[in-house]
This record gives sequence, C-alpha cells and structure tokens, in this order.
Amino acid sequence: MALVGDSYEYYDKRFYDLTVPIAEVEELYDGCRWAEGPVWFNEHATLVWSDIPNQRLLRWTEGVGVSVFRSRSNFANGNTRDRQGRLISCEHGGRRVTRTEPDGSFTVIADSYGGKRLNSPNDVVVKSDGTIWFTDPNYGIMSDYEGYKAEMEQSGCYVFCADPETGDVKVVADDFVKPNGLCFNADESRLYVADSGRSHDPDGPHHIRVFDVTDANVLANSRIFCDVDPGVPDGFRLDVDENVWTSCQDGVICFDRRGAALGKIRIPTMVANLTFGGPKRNRLFITATKSVFAVYLATTGIQTP
Repeated sequence: MALVGDSYEYYDKRFYDLTVPIAEVEELYDGCRWAEGPVWFNEHATLVWSDIPNQRLLRWTEGVGVSVFRSRSNFANGNTRDRQGRLISCEHGGRRVTRTEPDGSFTVIADSYGGKRLNSPNDVVVKSDGTIWFTDPNYGIMSDYEGYKAEMEQSGCYVFCADPETGDVKVVADDFVKPNGLCFNADESRLYVADSGRSHDPDGPHHIRVFDVTDANVLANSRIFCDVDPGVPDGFRLDVDENVWTSCQDGVICFDRRGAALGKIRIPTMVANLTFGGPKRNRLFITATKSVFAVYLATTGIQTP
C-alpha cells in the first residue's frame, strides 16, 4: 500500500472540516487498464470495481487484498447495489443493465428501448422505490477497447429509468451529449447527472446538472449545478451534508450544495469514479486509470443500499 503525499488543495476553509489533513491518499492496487464503477459491500468489508478493457470485476477486501471477482465481465462499467444488496452492473459488451442473483445467474434489467438496442449503459443508481436509473452514452461502442464497436441504434444518448418489476423502461432526460455519472441526494428529491461531452469535443459540456424529481419519477427544473475543470466529470457521490465529490482530470473536487468548489483531493492519474465505504462510510474509494486509491475523510457518504 503506497501513500500519495501532499494530498489536498484547500479553496475554502470549510474543506478542512471535511478532510483529515494527516490522512494521506493510499494506493490499494495498480494493475488495471481502466478502473471504474466502485461499489462497497459493508457486510463483506469488500470493494468491487470494474477493469473495463480487461473484461473483469476485481475486489479488494480489508486485510486480504485484491482478487478477481468475475472474469469475462462483458466489459462491465458502472456498478451499484439494489435494495436487496444484489449487484447491478452496466455492461458495454451486452449493451445492457444486469442484476447478479444470489446463485450467480443474471437477470437483464434493460437492453433496449423502443425496439432498438441501448448504446452502452455507463453508470447506475437505485432509488428507494426499486427503480433503476442509468445513463447510456456511446463510449462502449465507439471502439473495441471498452466494448464492441458498433453504430448507435438510439437517436441520442439518454438517461433512463427502469422498473425491474414491470420491465418498463422510460427516458427521463434526452438532452445530454454524453450523460455519465449520476446520484440522488439523500431524500431523493433531486437527481444529479454528469455530462462529459468534452471528452470527445473540446467545446462540449463538462458539467453536472441537477433536476428535481417528482413523485411520478419525472425530472423537472433542469439547471447546471457546477462546471468541472480540468477534464470532465465522470462518477461522483454526495456526503451527508449534500456536498458533491466528483472526479476530474487530476483528482476529486468537492463542491458544496450550492455548487461552490471547496477543495480537491489530488490524485496522480485521471479519476473515473468514486464511492464512500468502510464501516462508517467515511472512506472514499477512488478508481483512477490503472489504480484504486482510498482516503479517510471527516465526513460520511449518504446511505445507499
């Protein structure tokens, strides 16, 4: 386990109250090609994440280390848990969202919309009513590196809401360039969604938008929450005070609930995604290019499945 020195940039004194200045960033593993989709399983003290180009899911267990959780992962990207603790994964290779059952079998949550195949589901969250919300940019079909190169069948890159009980899949947002990470706030009254369109267009969006969520699971009142620079926002999470911790080119930036940048955790490689974990949810696990990093904070992540 390697320490990464000089781990913080402070833009606002409030960031001192959210960090532990003597707690340096630790590198847990460095054998990936493109690490993504971290999800914490507290009952096993285990982090699971995707190594997309290598077609595998890896796991790190406290006191044990790293092992292969699943090989031939179908180019899995984003992961989360549902309300029953089951793994939900976005698969570039299958252009679908799946659920892993306790016996190891797979249930397909969504693989098409309007009779046409999805692009390449990217990131996913589960609402308390059991609905599964995911983004569907075309990153996984742009080349054979993170999936299988193919043409888009959908007319755009959408944000979807799927009901696993009824099989219904609906578009909840259709005006993104490349929708990416997404996260609800604690009471699920708001949904935050990243647009990483600048990844393939220097003039493209590089911001996180926020929507109000109605009782009918309709998004309303779209507005830009924050611009992310350098790089683009990919994955992100909220803490208990609804500060947003988001990936960027060279670390993790923390924004307060009004969109003001408070500070940055420096990471030596491009960050893709992150999640809160540990017994008290006060440890931030960060997937960044070939590595997985972790750092203890003075705040905790909002409770998720």
